[in-house]
Amino acid sequence: MVMRIRRSRCCLFLICFLVGFITAILCMVLFRPGNFGLGLSHFSSFLFTTMTTASRKPVIVVGSGLAGLSAAHEALKAGASVHMLDRAPKPGGNSIKASSGINGAGTRFQRELGISKDDSFYSDTVRSAGARFTETNPPVDRKALVEILTSHSESAVNWLADELKVDLSVVAQLGGHSVARTHRGGGKLPPGAAIVSVLVDELKGNSNFTLENLAEVDELLTSEDKVKGVRYHTEDGQSRELEGPVVFAAGGFAGDAHGLLSKYRPDLAGISSTNEARPASHGLLTAISAEFVDMDSVQIHPTGFVDPKDPGAAYKFLAAEALRGEGGILLSGTGERFVNELETRDVVSAAIMALPHSTVDKTRQWEVTLLLDPGACEVAVSHIGFYLWKGLVQKKKVRDLTPEIIASVDKYATLVSEHGADPLGRKAFGHWKLPPGEANRDEEVCVGTVTPVVHFTMGGVAFDSQARVLRSTGTGSLTPIPGIWAAGEVTGGIHGANRLGGSSLLECAVFGRIAGAEAAKSLRDV
Repeated sequence: MVMRIRRSRCCLFLICFLVGFITAILCMVLFRPGNFGLGLSHFSSFLFTTMTTASRKPVIVVGSGLAGLSAAHEALKAGASVHMLDRAPKPGGNSIKASSGINGAGTRFQRELGISKDDSFYSDTVRSAGARFTETNPPVDRKALVEILTSHSESAVNWLADELKVDLSVVAQLGGHSVARTHRGGGKLPPGAAIVSVLVDELKGNSNFTLENLAEVDELLTSEDKVKGVRYHTEDGQSRELEGPVVFAAGGFAGDAHGLLSKYRPDLAGISSTNEARPASHGLLTAISAEFVDMDSVQIHPTGFVDPKDPGAAYKFLAAEALRGEGGILLSGTGERFVNELETRDVVSAAIMALPHSTVDKTRQWEVTLLLDPGACEVAVSHIGFYLWKGLVQKKKVRDLTPEIIASVDKYATLVSEHGADPLGRKAFGHWKLPPGEANRDEEVCVGTVTPVVHFTMGGVAFDSQARVLRSTGTGSLTPIPGIWAAGEVTGGIHGANRLGGSSLLECAVFGRIAGAEAAKSLRDV
């Protein structure tokens, strides 16, 4: 009997000792001096991630382009559930159509091309933005936004290439860039479709992710000046409410021809667009007193294809800037080069629009020839294959071109082969390899007709470096609206008067990830 009591006491002592020992170790790890905040952060993160989905509000993402998808990915990674709403029948937004690539400065793919250093991305972006970069009304911190965009570009490319396994190994120099930094893959899919498809598959494999297509958001729900959720309706007309922090990534207004576009840029009436017609979602943000910036900054892309089967169509396919980056040239109606094809989009568009134009079925357009030699066609094969299939590009032998165009091709080929100075200022010639003279007459070139098109809206809702949507205080400053973040083309203040090619997908990835992480964090902070 005495032995049994002693054994019980020994077991009890041993259990108490082990519990005390484990408790002491946990306290030293979680609450040791200098790391108190870190310990609490890990502990709260653990509690957050072990909550059941049913017991917490989701992060609500409005829009399914790259900005929305990036936000959803980061929110899920932080332990939140995500409910994505999109009014389109399929996910992807305009991002899925992006054709030139995503910018990244200092990437390993650049180093593989011999670009050991790229410290000019910030200055290139500021130069492209023009005088708008120095504007302070409203007082958006443009410098901070551009700094984040450019300094996070390498990590954005690495995230896509390493974590999501998207091929971004091909790097080209687009207009307005000092070096090649626009990344795309070598496969058949354009970069936008490649990135979006991988992200959609990744998200759909997560049980904490819900996607509702054909779901139109009607109102941002508020309480005490804080966004609490959304009210939306589905395809069958049912109205529903959803409560949680909101990431607004519904895109720009370049397709809102009879709404915001006509309000801020009536001079663009009659010019075709690369955006399908749809009303803008900005009114939802206006209703919560959000501030807007640069709303009259609308990008005219210099090259949208004129379809021979429907030349006056209001909607046109984009002729990717990468086509010019890889060596393509632009020729006027008289067959002559007239602009440095690698100038910024606003400069190239202005040069084209200074040429004579025509009106086809109420559509204003300038018919310019885009020509790529065999070297450029070969490198841009994924783009060219699609354009050939759509009938937007034709392959022709040089001898079958007009005499004026043949003369311009020979002149340009001589310039490239002799490494001469281009009188129009072009310094990078891509992969052009066509020789001048009779040696090129049986070579095939790729030819299409292009015109400037309404493409992108640089203006949008004001936001800060944490992707928080801002409103005016009424005293000359801006303050965040609690409960809502934004990313992508719906935002303003980054690009100023002109966006560099390749920076649209980049801003979606960079600020979309920030918005998703911040929205998820707000759930932990409640």
